[in-house]
Amino acid sequence: MLNPLLLMSLLIAFSPLPAVAAVAAAQLTELETRWLQAGKPVIDYARTQGLPIDIIVQPQDAPGAVPLALGYEGGRCKLVLSLRGNAQADSVLQGVPAAGRGLMIEAMTAHEIGHCRRYAQGDWHALPRGFVEPRSVQRGQLTPLARELRETRREEGYADLVALAWMHGRHPGQYRDVLAWMRGVRADGDGAGGSHATQGWLALADGAGAFDGAVSPFEQAQVLWRMGLSGDK
Repeated sequence: MLNPLLLMSLLIAFSPLPAVAAVAAAQLTELETRWLQAGKPVIDYARTQGLPIDIIVQPQDAPGAVPLALGYEGGRCKLVLSLRGNAQADSVLQGVPAAGRGLMIEAMTAHEIGHCRRYAQGDWHALPRGFVEPRSVQRGQLTPLARELRETRREEGYADLVALAWMHGRHPGQYRDVLAWMRGVRADGDGAGGSHATQGWLALADGAGAFDGAVSPFEQAQVLWRMGLSGDK
């Protein structure tokens, strides 16, 4: 996630990308255009669902920044690309064949849209309605740091499941590849119990019939997310 106060950059209204490219051709790099093109189907879908999304491309070098992140400000989601001078833009896709990189970028975009949905619905850091936390892991028994890590990890788990539900519905033939890549990214992350340790939810997404295409990716993710919450301490 990105601190909304840091969103000082080139704001692009994300109309169909050819129009954006025509307006901002002098500003956008080839790499930025590829990332925007890969994520466009997700953005288009999210907007049909009423999500308020702005696209921001950082015009300055951003070494070490998360290549694709989300902030929330003024009731709108800010999807931020930080690709210039940023080695992480390559490292996050390390080992992925060139032909498959667009799929992984699409999955990353769907992950961030999962965050946007939670913000826009007013559900950020909130448990599903009707869910009762086991007494052994209730909020008051955690230190503030442990509580913050758990709440962030849970949001990351939900967003990972939205990404997987999206990819399962749109690219079923490549779903296993996307899931394997996401598992690799999480395995290289901050370890068990960390803010991005979503392996428990990824395991649930590995089962047959994990996702039901009859409902939206957000609703599909909610089902598995709720199941995983019971074991997330």
